[in-house]
Amino acid sequence: MLNYYKILGVKRNASASEVKSAYRKLARQRHPDVNGGSEQAAREFDLIARAYRVLSDPQERAYHDYQLTRSISGFSRHDSVLNSDNPHARRIRQVAVQARMNRIVDGLIEAERRETFAMQQAVFTVVSLFLSTFFVAIFKPRLWDSMNLPARAVLVVLFLMGLWQLFTRLRAGYERYTYQPKSIHDSIMREEEKSDKPFTRFAASTFLVVGYMLSLAAGLFVGSSMYAFMYDLVSAVPFLFAPQVRPELIFYPPIAVLIVDTLHTIAVKID
Repeated sequence: MLNYYKILGVKRNASASEVKSAYRKLARQRHPDVNGGSEQAAREFDLIARAYRVLSDPQERAYHDYQLTRSISGFSRHDSVLNSDNPHARRIRQVAVQARMNRIVDGLIEAERRETFAMQQAVFTVVSLFLSTFFVAIFKPRLWDSMNLPARAVLVVLFLMGLWQLFTRLRAGYERYTYQPKSIHDSIMREEEKSDKPFTRFAASTFLVVGYMLSLAAGLFVGSSMYAFMYDLVSAVPFLFAPQVRPELIFYPPIAVLIVDTLHTIAVKID
């Protein structure tokens, strides 16, 4: 049988984007218009298109993998009892087909679940960063001043853990949802392939920087406006509200990101 992976020149575990990229590259090379209307090129182009059509469809690809595995294992269509007209053989075929369809559906559901979880992680990370920055800028808590040395050490450790968690989540979001556009020279010399990722890295970085600065500015503005009306509260609990900005305030947003991400992960596992 035809091995569509070999036709496109990709591995069996190639991702959807790798399959698409290989197809576009071969299609540009073997298109009949590029090869002077050659019949051989037309046949090759049709075969490439058929391979891409199968491998780009999850169900068709799963069935193609099943056939390849049977072929490699040495089973033929004629020597298998499953091709018999025996009622038991027909029942076995129905069970096998149903089991294969169930595996395909389960795979699609699991892939969708992983994609939803990854999207939630990216969104929760960014939202918790912006919100925590906003509220820290409002209240400017003086927790550091009221802590002893062991408590300060714990705060620093949590800050470093939160910083690493923030970096890890943002990097994963960049890899999954952003792409780097080609240079002007490459765009002119070669046809630019449309990325299946929604944002450029520049747009994502701009959103993060502008969103963080706006959250900080909004929090400082609200905090300065509230201070005159909350003087009694400030006097009662000075460690929770202060008028001045201090360096240790940078500790709190990453810790908030760490807490939100941990709670989200636990909730997903429980669910």
